[in-house]
Amino acid sequence: MKKLPPLLCLTLLVALPTLGFAESKNEIPEYTVEGLKLVPNTKNVALLWAEPGADLSQYSRIYLTEPYVAFKKNWQRDQNRGSIRVNTSDMERIKKNVADLFVETFTEELQKGGYAIANERAEDVLIVKPAIIDLDVTAPDVRTVGRTSTFTTSAGSMTLYIELYDSETDDLLAKALDRKADRDSGFMQWQTGPANRAAAKRIMQPWAEALRKALDNAREETRQEKE
Repeated sequence: MKKLPPLLCLTLLVALPTLGFAESKNEIPEYTVEGLKLVPNTKNVALLWAEPGADLSQYSRIYLTEPYVAFKKNWQRDQNRGSIRVNTSDMERIKKNVADLFVETFTEELQKGGYAIANERAEDVLIVKPAIIDLDVTAPDVRTVGRTSTFTTSAGSMTLYIELYDSETDDLLAKALDRKADRDSGFMQWQTGPANRAAAKRIMQPWAEALRKALDNAREETRQEKE
């Protein structure tokens, strides 16, 4: 599976503070440079831009590319100020685990909705290019000598940037940006590897459901128009 181009990923990281979570709604562009229009009052993601008149009803298969994963700026430095020591191999392992879990979560949800996973281009194939950016794991499960226990009230947060393309024309149909954090329990809990995985899946699941529901709604609208 293909990764997002490095230049695009760099652009995302630079643009995130302005495009993703601007203090004023007036700072959010109504149109992107590709001509996508901002969709107002979205329920499932913070920001969504779509091609005017775009129709997702023709897509029954999904080509899900390998997610790009990037940590929050200075995350390693901040972690290493405490008792935990995070090295480069730890970060690469965490990024791979997050990417694998993302693919697993989206594949399960899409297949549940009757959408097949494809690795080829065709008229009925929608290309989905995701990126997890600003990843902040509060208590990473690192491989250290001896036993280290870390207690937190939340496992962390991450931001999704996702693009949808027509696989035959490479036409960009939509893009979305959304930040989610693990629920704050209000009391300290022991964070383990399995606990972090469960928290990450809780964050990703609504995103997977949002994509599946968007495809379902497009099909239903087309069906009603034909009746």
